[in-house]
Amino acid sequence: MVSIKAKFRPSTVAGREGSIYYQIILNRKVRQLLTPYKVFPEEWNSNRAIVTLVLNGKRSERLFAIRQCILRDIERFKRIASKLDCDSFSYSVDDIIDEYNYYLSQYSISSFTKSIIARLKESGKIRTAETYQAALNSFAKFLTVHISRQAGDRKDDVMLDSITPELMESYESWLLVRGITQNSISFYTRILRAVYNRAVDNDIIDNRYPFRHVYTGIGKTVKRALPIKAISRIKGLDLTTEPKLDYARDMFLLSFYLRGMSFIDMAFLRKSDLSNSYLTYRRRKTGQRLTVKWTKEMQMILDKYPINKSDYLLPIIKSPCKNERSVYRNTCYNINHNLKIIARLAGIETRLTMYVARHSWASAAKTKGIPVRVISEGMGHDSETTTRIYLASLDTSVVDRANSRILASL
Repeated sequence: MVSIKAKFRPSTVAGREGSIYYQIILNRKVRQLLTPYKVFPEEWNSNRAIVTLVLNGKRSERLFAIRQCILRDIERFKRIASKLDCDSFSYSVDDIIDEYNYYLSQYSISSFTKSIIARLKESGKIRTAETYQAALNSFAKFLTVHISRQAGDRKDDVMLDSITPELMESYESWLLVRGITQNSISFYTRILRAVYNRAVDNDIIDNRYPFRHVYTGIGKTVKRALPIKAISRIKGLDLTTEPKLDYARDMFLLSFYLRGMSFIDMAFLRKSDLSNSYLTYRRRKTGQRLTVKWTKEMQMILDKYPINKSDYLLPIIKSPCKNERSVYRNTCYNINHNLKIIARLAGIETRLTMYVARHSWASAAKTKGIPVRVISEGMGHDSETTTRIYLASLDTSVVDRANSRILASL
């Protein structure tokens, strides 16, 4: 039977905090493990082996945090010992300490999420890996504010078994105060929940359902589509003296012309994808194969720019390099920044981004009375989207005729 107790060692210097350590006993062998927690002698109850709380004192919050950390650590020790018992192998007190230290090094939210990100990258799921990294970065920023008042954890990290409903509610409130939308909050919390659930599935932690009080749904997004008249105003702007704005406008219009093609799909179009006046590509998000008729409007934009030195069709990734995704992201950021200026010049109040082009094409198609199934086919919606439910496989000429009707109205 394993015995695990918290002990207090006073400082040899008068008036200074002493240290808390753990005493682990198994088969009459005793080991001690020092903790980072420090308290004054009067703040430690030796009989109960627990931190004494001082109500309304300056240190009350910190003392409460230390008490919770000690209870959490002892629970970890007991869980480790229980698992070792179930394995039916003989083990020593040193094995318990080794397992405990391994747990601390591997199973923080940061360490565990990074291991998932590495596996996603190895399997080629780069975009998914990036979303996990974005969620982790957001949570780490929150922790630098929240955990700075706690004890025992890094300021930007926390152990998986320390994720509580209260912590997640604080994170949600922090995001709301920063002006983050509900859908973006859900994006972060759903990824963190997926990480947490994977740890539960791997029997690393017990499920305490820390996400039960935070929003993880998907609500209706604010309408981002522009009417055809607004697209026409953007097209009609004289930007000949502003090449950066002109380029941003061209990429926006090209996305619209290409049936609302996402910018990442545009960036990675290859010259070989264009053949006999048809552009054939696979959506990077879903893998769906799409064919788009290449029109004179598209060619006019392409002719404005020097022939790409790389194998890519459009002037986005302009030369071969190892970090093409960084080039794509930086270019997208710059375009979106310049689209804000273009919106002001065109008298458009909507927050203009590349994604608005996709919404706008769908809205324009709907306005023209084009059936939902044709719009869905044109945009390459996968089976998980609502519109895809109504889809049957369509001849691409039907979608191309629909696109021609939209472009003709500009």
